[in-house]
Amino acid sequence: MRRIFVTSAFLGLVITGLLSFAVSWWWLITFCIALAFTVMGIYDMVQTRHTIMRNFPIVGRVRYWMEDIRPKMYQYFIESDIDGRPVSRIDRSTIYQRAKKQMDTMPFGTQLDVYQEGYEWLSHSISPLDFHSLNHDPRILIGNKDCKQPYSASVLNVSAMSFGALSGNAVEALNAGAKIGGFAHNTGEGGISPHHLKNGGDLIWQIGTGYFGCRDEAGNFSEELFRSKVGRPEIKMIEIKLSQGAKPGHGGILPAKKNTPEIAAIRHVKPYTTVASPPYHTAFSSPRGLIEFIKRLRELSDGRPIGFKLCVGKKSEFVGICKAMVELDSYPDFITVDGGEGGTGAAPQEFSNYVGAPMMDGLAFVHNMLVGYGIRQHVKVIASGKILSGFHILRAIALGADGCNSARAMMMALGCIQALLCNTNRCPTGITTQDPKLTVGLVVEDKKYRVANYHEEVVKSFVELCGAAGVSEPGNLTRSHIYRRVFMNEVRTFEDVFPSLKPGCILAGDIPEKYKQDVEMAKADHW
Repeated sequence: MRRIFVTSAFLGLVITGLLSFAVSWWWLITFCIALAFTVMGIYDMVQTRHTIMRNFPIVGRVRYWMEDIRPKMYQYFIESDIDGRPVSRIDRSTIYQRAKKQMDTMPFGTQLDVYQEGYEWLSHSISPLDFHSLNHDPRILIGNKDCKQPYSASVLNVSAMSFGALSGNAVEALNAGAKIGGFAHNTGEGGISPHHLKNGGDLIWQIGTGYFGCRDEAGNFSEELFRSKVGRPEIKMIEIKLSQGAKPGHGGILPAKKNTPEIAAIRHVKPYTTVASPPYHTAFSSPRGLIEFIKRLRELSDGRPIGFKLCVGKKSEFVGICKAMVELDSYPDFITVDGGEGGTGAAPQEFSNYVGAPMMDGLAFVHNMLVGYGIRQHVKVIASGKILSGFHILRAIALGADGCNSARAMMMALGCIQALLCNTNRCPTGITTQDPKLTVGLVVEDKKYRVANYHEEVVKSFVELCGAAGVSEPGNLTRSHIYRRVFMNEVRTFEDVFPSLKPGCILAGDIPEKYKQDVEMAKADHW
């Protein structure tokens, strides 16, 4: 687009200029108009704040003009602020405003239907706390009794997105933003690239079923390659990806168009081939094998925190993992619970729409099982799945999480406009593409501050909500703080919707009826 504009502008100026001198002075007006558009287009290409305008000079301005006139006419012709999918316009606008440090307040009251089934709200205190006096950088210490290098993580971090799914510039901007804001950046299963390391932000190295970056020629896990890379100081934690919410049981997909020689070298695969991760791990084949693999990775990484990520499916399988933990007296340092509403760059629609438990259901179950087996104190739980706002963080922590990860909101902080072209290599904002003509529009030096700004503002919002609830520490939030309308005339707390368990009750034989079948079916030695 940039090349087309330059060529067209040059030809337009030459033609109109010659005609203005040779034919009629009226052509001088046309020449002046062409010159004005040329100057405007050149400005669009050299400015660094707006990716769309850099990649699509002149034409890209239409998008921003539409944003300006939308409050006056958009809602009358297209859709309301709460209708967009998968992320509503009202949430997108809040993310953009916080990333740019613009005014993020809203006028005229809520647009949500507060009497609609499913509406949720915070039970605030009549004696709230002054949020100015609260800790605006709440952190969680991840690392249990077997961990030698515990990590102090922010309550909100960048969720897993691979280099390959994202462009190099996008990865660099995310990592640089994490460095500025003091939060962690999950590499995704695509391995550690130079773009992850360039700015020195804290990394969570995710290892998926393809073992990219630490695999042998047959695609199996390589201890030697893992050991050779894990010692880098930027790598703070290691996450084993069992499944992700957008396509659990399927494995990741890297389209051939995105699999450049650079990406292929990092992943140890052939370039320009579609890379589909296996749906299961070959390094272990049972709950006990998973816990032993965690122990092995902890040894190989000199005691770094090791955890795993999953979207809850068959509940008995997770219960089997809990049984293996108890039998071996060995525990992951953290568990990331993804939900079926989680995002991805490419997935079959049946998997995105119909496979895997939603995040809140999975989170409540995982927390309850860890409590029921008396091992919750050993494991930090991280929620991942459409975390966009301070309320989403508060809701997840009230339900049982210690912290949260976010992917799509971080992409929007980079400038994502939800064009829904992530799987085509034609992302107009240069985020989910490997096309250099598009990635050049994403300027790392500008976008890194937007990522850091968004993180700062959304965590600040979370802290303010804690103050409104009269809670000084996030760990004091409970399921009774959140209400949900289940019918028009019936309201329940999260404690009613997702009942808690007593610590150790399952080990003591006091098993709630809803969990009895899963506990009986669960085995530590096979899935």
